[in-house]
Amino acid sequence: MRYVPTFCLREGMVLSNSLWGNNGELILSRDVTLTEDYIKRIKKLNYNGIYIEDDLSKDLYISNIIDDRVRAQSVKCIKEVFIRSELNGDLPEDQLQQVEDQVTSIVDEILNNQNMMINMVDLKVFDDYTYYHSVNVAVLSIVLGVSLGLKRQELCDLGIGAILHDIGKIFVGQEILCKPGSLTNQELQEMKKHSSTGYDYISKRFKISEASKIGILHHHEKYSGGGYPNNLRGTDISLYGRIISIADVYDAMTSDRPYRKGIVPSEVIEYLMGSTNTVFDPELVELFIKKIAPYPIGTYVRLSNGNIGMIVKNYSNFCMRPMIRIFKHGHQNVKPYEVNLSDSSTLNVTITEVITPSFQ
Repeated sequence: MRYVPTFCLREGMVLSNSLWGNNGELILSRDVTLTEDYIKRIKKLNYNGIYIEDDLSKDLYISNIIDDRVRAQSVKCIKEVFIRSELNGDLPEDQLQQVEDQVTSIVDEILNNQNMMINMVDLKVFDDYTYYHSVNVAVLSIVLGVSLGLKRQELCDLGIGAILHDIGKIFVGQEILCKPGSLTNQELQEMKKHSSTGYDYISKRFKISEASKIGILHHHEKYSGGGYPNNLRGTDISLYGRIISIADVYDAMTSDRPYRKGIVPSEVIEYLMGSTNTVFDPELVELFIKKIAPYPIGTYVRLSNGNIGMIVKNYSNFCMRPMIRIFKHGHQNVKPYEVNLSDSSTLNVTITEVITPSFQ
C-alpha cells in the first residue's frame, strides 16, 4: 500500500484503508475499486489523500497505531464538545464521560501497539481540521507518554489535556482563526489568550485532573522562556505541557491549511530537532523522533545520486536513514531493488527530496 494525494487519484485504483466521514460513519470500505463517482465523493469530503494498493507496494502493510474507527469516533466526540461548548457554554456530565471513554480507548490501542513507529500519513478531512488536530495531538502525546513509561492513568490524564488543549479557541473569533495572512499584533494577542481561557473554562466546568488542566495552560510555553501565558522555563513548565507542545506543533506543521500546504514530516522533525533547548524539551524531542517516522512507509523520495524510490522500512535509531525500494535511475525505470541507507556502504547517499507519487 502507498499514499496517493487526492489530485492523483484515478479510476481503477484499489482502496487499502476504509474511509470515515465527518460524523464517524463509514464512507468507503477497504478493497473497493475507485470509480469516478467514488473519487468525486472523496474530493467532496476534502480528504487530502488516501492509501491504495498497487504492484510496487503490494507487500507493504502499514499499521495505524490506533484503529480508524476509534479515531473517527474520537473526532466525532470532540467535535460535539467544541460545538456544544460554543453554543451553550456548558456540557452535560455524560459528554465529559464520552471524552474520557474515547481517550481511554486511544490509550489502550497505543499500549497494545507501543513498539510500533507512527508510519502513516494522516488522512485528515480538511474541513474538520480542528477536531482531527485535537485527536492527533492526543495520539502523539500518549505515544510520547508511553515512551516515558507513564502509568495508564497518567496516560489517560495526559490524553484528556491533549484532546482538549485547544478548547479555548471557541472564544477566539473565526476571522482570526481562519485568517489566511499574518495576524496583526492585536489579533495575535487575542489568539494567545486561548490557552488561559481554555484552562479557565475547563477548570470551571470539567471534573478532570489538575495535571490535565495544567497541560492545557502550558502547551504554548517555551523551554527557554518567551512562551505564553506565563513565560515559564525548563521544568517549570509541566511535563504534560512540554509533551503537548511537541505534539501540537508537529501535527499543525504537517497539516494542510487554507493558507499553506502541510510540510513533509522529515522537515518538521528537523525543525523540532533544531528547536531543542529553545522551544522544546530536548529529552522529549529525542524520544519523539524515535516513534514518528520522518519518511512514512510508502513515501516517494529522490536520492542524492538521482535515483527515485519508495520508503519500505524505518529504523527507530536511524530515523533519517530508512530502507528504500528503488524503481528509477533518473527518468529510467529499473527492476525494483532495495537500498538500506542505515548500512555503512550507503553513508554517502542521502534523501534530497520528498516527491509526489506518480500514478500508474
